[in-house]
Amino acid sequence: MKQIALDIGLASAPSFANFFCGPNEAALKHLVLWTGNALRSPVPTYLWGDAASGKTHLLKAVSEALREQGAACGWMDAGVMEPPAFSEAWAAVILDDCHLYTAVQQQAAFNWFVNALNAPDGRPRWVLAAGNLPPADLHLREDLRTRLGWGHVFALQALNDLERRTVLRTEAESRGVVLSDEAMDFILSRFSRDLGSLMQLLHQLDAYALQTRRAITIPLIKSMLENE
Repeated sequence: MKQIALDIGLASAPSFANFFCGPNEAALKHLVLWTGNALRSPVPTYLWGDAASGKTHLLKAVSEALREQGAACGWMDAGVMEPPAFSEAWAAVILDDCHLYTAVQQQAAFNWFVNALNAPDGRPRWVLAAGNLPPADLHLREDLRTRLGWGHVFALQALNDLERRTVLRTEAESRGVVLSDEAMDFILSRFSRDLGSLMQLLHQLDAYALQTRRAITIPLIKSMLENE
């Protein structure tokens, strides 16, 4: 059955606290450890995995954690068509969607990488990157591809159906919402299965259920969609 991809954002900004790690605990602990100590040796880190495995969520969580510490970072994803020059004001360089980079973006990423580890002020910066393939398999210029594999490399895995159900039920219970097995089956079979979209969907369902004073059932879900 065709799944419906909702054009919605996260209910809250990506953070370490709202990342449901599942099989990705090692990667999460590594990122939390580093961002908790900006003086830690800045060994490059690369995350890879399929869509919905949590790569972008974790990169944004790092960026947010640095921002809360008063530190800025350079950010580039496939949507940044005109990347800025490297800035010494950055505490880290974050590169998302590496597998999609154009020639211009690859040149900028290489420049950022080199300047981050050999900064003019003598203070190395951390490089955190992510893509859908391991470094060795990326179709990028050789000098960038090899550098992305220099340091820590973590393969992320998307949550399985049982883990998704556990997360959904736990989040529902935290809201005081009863989510029946039938409603859960309907949601997981018809909507985008990445956690960001699922959490936002639950947020919308909770609000609609309160507004209409009804329980979350399949008819209520269909009604909400029809009234959007």
